[in-house]
Amino acid sequence: MKTLFALLAVLAICAYPLQAKELPVAEPEAVGVSSERLNRVDTLMQDYIDDQAIAGAVISVTRQGKLFYHKAFGYADVENGIPMKTDTIFRIASMTKAITSVAVMMLQEEGKLRILDPVGKYLPEYMETTVVEVNEDGSHDIVPAKRPITIRDLLSHSSGVGRGTPGVTQTQWQKAGFTAGSTNRYTKPIREFVREMAKLPMNAHPGERWTYGFSTDILGALIEVVSGKPLDVFFKERIFDPLDMKDTHFFLPVEKSDRFAKLYAAKVGGGIVLAGSDTSDRDQGVFIDGPRVCFSGGGGLVSTARDYTRFLEMVINEGTLFGERLLSRKSIELMAADHLGDIEIPGRSGQSFGLAFAIVEDVGARGWIGSEGELTWGGAYHTIYWIDPQEDMTITYMTQLRPARGLNDRERLRTMIYQAIID
Repeated sequence: MKTLFALLAVLAICAYPLQAKELPVAEPEAVGVSSERLNRVDTLMQDYIDDQAIAGAVISVTRQGKLFYHKAFGYADVENGIPMKTDTIFRIASMTKAITSVAVMMLQEEGKLRILDPVGKYLPEYMETTVVEVNEDGSHDIVPAKRPITIRDLLSHSSGVGRGTPGVTQTQWQKAGFTAGSTNRYTKPIREFVREMAKLPMNAHPGERWTYGFSTDILGALIEVVSGKPLDVFFKERIFDPLDMKDTHFFLPVEKSDRFAKLYAAKVGGGIVLAGSDTSDRDQGVFIDGPRVCFSGGGGLVSTARDYTRFLEMVINEGTLFGERLLSRKSIELMAADHLGDIEIPGRSGQSFGLAFAIVEDVGARGWIGSEGELTWGGAYHTIYWIDPQEDMTITYMTQLRPARGLNDRERLRTMIYQAIID
């Protein structure tokens, strides 16, 4: 009998971590949200699907560390009638950036780098770079950068690394193979990718302008060099496994391909069409049948709403989840601080940028419902997340649409979620 009790005790101890790996679920009212008012989210999403504005979506919302809304709508594959499910896998594009930034901060905490270091200390080709300066008469000059790019410049997108200056050097970047879209389709490792990029003139001098481009891909190569591990291995060992992000990958395992959402494009005049050779997007299948060589820290991951919500919960919980600490509270605070100063982000009134996310500094200037201190970013395939420390809330919205052509679903979804708060 004693042996039986001992065995049962061991089984209970072993089973506990498995049970504890899922976020606790709560009724909306238990976390200060109205179920009745939350139904407006369901109506909103169904309207978009009925209007053929999107194919489908998955939404996850937490408050006070509890999952109170996790639903799937519409279809993952319209043509074959495959419904969207809560475990459907999505291309998350630039939502990858926050994960890469966390990895960099982990290496800083281990003393392996400083974010104020020049990137060239680890990637020598970046110690001296060039910049294009456009003159008033339309001519341009290629000049040495005023100073080396730092790791912090890359984290805050103030490095000046773009995709070439339109009308001046953009064609040069395109001819060299550096265009918008997922780096995953390239046949060279990320280290070689960014080494070749360093030869090209950047869009701006470091620290002078907010420039959205390949900064976080350079960080991916930096992580490989500093850690001594391929980016996919580092992410899996240090982030995905500890957080049990079991469906987050750079390239989708073949056995999971039936859970992968199709990518759609908004048509001019309304409706959607399956993205393919007749659209501007070339990434319909690259995450399944791509070369599987180049790991893009700037936009290469696929994931689920469940997995990404766990990552957001780690951030809002000051670096820890389920007893696994990835970062200290102070590193999270540094990531959530304004690192731009007087530099403005084009088209983002009331917002600045930290070391991974846009930061809402003035709700009125932005004009959308939300909170000051909110952290947010989205992906090219129309996914988005936001973290609201004031409301102790995280939101993950997954859909697959590119281009979206001005669709206002993300703004309206935000309103429907916040209007349901009743505490």
